[in-house]
Amino acid sequence: MLDATLTQQLSQYLGMLREPIELVAALGDDAKSIETRELLTTIAGLSDKVTARFDGSDARTPSFTIAATARPEAAVRFAGLPMGHEFTSLVLALLWAGGHPPKVSDEALDQIAALDGPLDFEMYFSLSCHNCPDVVQALTLIALRNPKAHVTLIEGGTYQAEVEERGVMAVPATFLNGAMWASGKISLEEILTKLDSGADAKAAAKLAEKAPFEVLVVGGGPAGASAAIYTARKGFSTGIAAERMGGQVQDTMGIENFISVPYTEGPKLAAALDAHIQEYAIDTMPLLRAEKLIPAKELGGYSEVVFSNGASLKARSVILTTGARWRNLGVPGEEQYKTKGVAYCPHCDGPLFKGKRVAVIGGGNSGVEAAIDLANIVGHVTLIEFDAKLRADQVLVDKLRSFRNVDIFTSAQTTEVTGDGEKVNGLKYKDRDSGEERHVELEGVFVQIGLVPNTEWLKDSGLALSPRGEIEIDVKGATNLPGVFAAGDATTVPYKQIIIAMGEGSKAALSAFDYLIRNEAPQEIAEAAQAA
Repeated sequence: MLDATLTQQLSQYLGMLREPIELVAALGDDAKSIETRELLTTIAGLSDKVTARFDGSDARTPSFTIAATARPEAAVRFAGLPMGHEFTSLVLALLWAGGHPPKVSDEALDQIAALDGPLDFEMYFSLSCHNCPDVVQALTLIALRNPKAHVTLIEGGTYQAEVEERGVMAVPATFLNGAMWASGKISLEEILTKLDSGADAKAAAKLAEKAPFEVLVVGGGPAGASAAIYTARKGFSTGIAAERMGGQVQDTMGIENFISVPYTEGPKLAAALDAHIQEYAIDTMPLLRAEKLIPAKELGGYSEVVFSNGASLKARSVILTTGARWRNLGVPGEEQYKTKGVAYCPHCDGPLFKGKRVAVIGGGNSGVEAAIDLANIVGHVTLIEFDAKLRADQVLVDKLRSFRNVDIFTSAQTTEVTGDGEKVNGLKYKDRDSGEERHVELEGVFVQIGLVPNTEWLKDSGLALSPRGEIEIDVKGATNLPGVFAAGDATTVPYKQIIIAMGEGSKAALSAFDYLIRNEAPQEIAEAAQAA
């Protein structure tokens, strides 16, 4: 099961165990059960603090639990093999069960311990899903820290019939007490907020105690991270408020154009950004969705940002880095069949469509890359592009055309996603040359048609926005509002790229620095007026 390198790494990790743990497996006679027995036997052989039993019972075979020997009531169950992207999740489960402390705040651990049950979680993941490990690891920690929480983590490829029976067509998919509870990536903090009805009020009260910042960065992607680091390095009190740290990078798989790094993956880069932020005295405030910007008054007052939980933060200068999100098709059936065949992440959800027919909407780099990835997994791919030709890089177009199970339709306008009321069964498009409308029978639709800036909340702020909703900035990243700067995919800067967003973030930060040193602080202005 494990090659020599993984075996050596796992042996080193198991050396960190502080107390004995037990693995209990429920197995059948199938190949997956044989592999599971082999994996657990290998793990047990690498540490005298690990024992493995194969006399467990469960409706799902193969499956196994991980628990501290002294606390078997607090356990996490894996159904199927947690390999691929989930191997790290398996290692962390072993370490946490064995008493190794998680890198989580004491506040979060206290919230986990205080959760009331019963909480019966079932979460479906795929081994190629880069969004799934965060959910797997969050639920694992909850299971191992609170005996009222029962968590089963299910590898969808092993339990394909179950996946189809429950209508799971996108991962991560999380069920609570038998009902669908969360679809898509969700962090530990978000899970705890959903489970704790008073979380918003507590968070708002905590924010109300904060003094005004000299710089407040709104948005936690590459632009926001670089902006916060640059202003913190200048010695300014800096806060970064974001709905999701890492931003859309979290949803990106292969990154091959980040200069000096030949290859990385979105979640890894997001983790590196967060680690870099933690090197400085930056007040990081996640799970905050901005809803209103109140510009500074005359004479150098504070700008204010109001959030969806009712709280607000003030700052002498604000840097807006709210990024962008995937653009929706906006056709009938899309909203109805989201997570029921309509998907936006081919890496996450592609394995759920193994052997089936799918469509990819969009002929840019993202769409063609998605079609290439899917062609290696699904039965057939139909790529539909509105323009008269594909807009992707030629090397990608050539690669796509080499697949025999791919059809490409250009000058094609998607008009409807069709379904049977439960899931997708096809797609309608209009041939823009002939005007003829056609229907393609398929089971999945992957939408890859570009980005929409996350700027709706700014429309009544007096901030200048382009016709596309992008924040208008000058060459220094300044907006039309004094003390308000912007950077990244939410702005009018051309070419939405990670490396460009980082550069723009640092530029906006340097402009904010220049603004702050040339303008007196509000307290100083008030004191001067009072003295006069």
